[in-house]
Amino acid sequence: MQPSARLPLDAREVAHARPAAGGPLVALAVALTLAACGSGTDAASSASASNSPGGVPSFAVDPTWPGEMPNDWIMGSVTAVFVDARDHVWVTHLPETLTPEETSAVQDPPIGLCCRPAPVVVEFDADGNVVQGWGDPATQDVSEFPRNAHGLFVDHQDNVWIGTYRHHRVMKFTRSGELLMQIGEYDVTGGSDDPALLGGPAGIWVDPGTNEVFVADGYRNRRVVVFDGDTGEYLRHWGAYGDPPVDDYEYDWGGEGHAASPPRQFSTVHGLVGSSDGLIYVADRRGNRIQVFQQDGTFVTEKLVEPRTLASGSAFVIALSPDADQEWLYLADGTNHKVWILRRSDLEIVGDFGRGGRQMGQFLRPHGMGVDSRGNIYVGEASTGRRVQKFAITGGGA
Repeated sequence: MQPSARLPLDAREVAHARPAAGGPLVALAVALTLAACGSGTDAASSASASNSPGGVPSFAVDPTWPGEMPNDWIMGSVTAVFVDARDHVWVTHLPETLTPEETSAVQDPPIGLCCRPAPVVVEFDADGNVVQGWGDPATQDVSEFPRNAHGLFVDHQDNVWIGTYRHHRVMKFTRSGELLMQIGEYDVTGGSDDPALLGGPAGIWVDPGTNEVFVADGYRNRRVVVFDGDTGEYLRHWGAYGDPPVDDYEYDWGGEGHAASPPRQFSTVHGLVGSSDGLIYVADRRGNRIQVFQQDGTFVTEKLVEPRTLASGSAFVIALSPDADQEWLYLADGTNHKVWILRRSDLEIVGDFGRGGRQMGQFLRPHGMGVDSRGNIYVGEASTGRRVQKFAITGGGA
């Protein structure tokens, strides 16, 4: 296979609402932003969480991260964010969502001086500087790059796994963008019980112990499916509650009865992550819930989050805190425009941060999320958000 082009660089419990006042809430701390703007507001007054060591973690947006990208690059809708073992932040986005006005320099003829679409995959270092970018729709065939990228994972062998939700495949690349393997076929799908074909893969996690690849196969299909990371061989799959998936299942998603009688099938299996103690946490987006499984597909428990959420639902992607016990679970909610903080041991919501908006520290459709080794959270926004923000951990945590 030909290497991908690498672009050079220039230099079951329902949570209807937030906890009651006085509880261990976490809200967005904006001290850095306020200082930068010259506001005299006391930043502590905007925080609603315990900052004591070992308590619920709290966060402050870092307005300096990332730095300016080279080559007049600009990102479209951000679909995935992942932090690797080097604390490098990987991002995928959709260049096709950019408008001519946003990419005036590449119009024919150019209509302005800036800007140019960034490569589909961009790697930042811990300081927010661009390390590399690869995946160029203008020069590469669709067999070589992740068109409509969605879902991103850098595994223990430095392989970069990327899903393509509209085109039903997962692609495995080297760190520099050389295609190593493909699971599924471009634009071909066969339903949730097909062992070889995918149906809208949206999230990926690779077990470093077994090298098994877990795929949230959920824009078209209704399942989690597992493959061998070396050969791509199909291993197993399951649906909601560990039952067989049913593709023609009908349900009033987010309706009045959602909390009392949750759907028996997945809606949009959108994200997943594995824990160090052998559990798989699945974000069922329009199901407004997290479901937890053993790695063989045995159902463990579930947690509903804002079950009356309509449209795209509340459960987009999941990340875990980096401490040894992975005490905290973070859930990005792209419809309510926030990040929920849950205690992993019992899946109780203990706080949240963010709100809808375009200002620093606010969100428009948080859709990708990663956590570095220090516990800082990086959130990427889809739709018209089109950015990645860093939220530095300021208190609590392990």
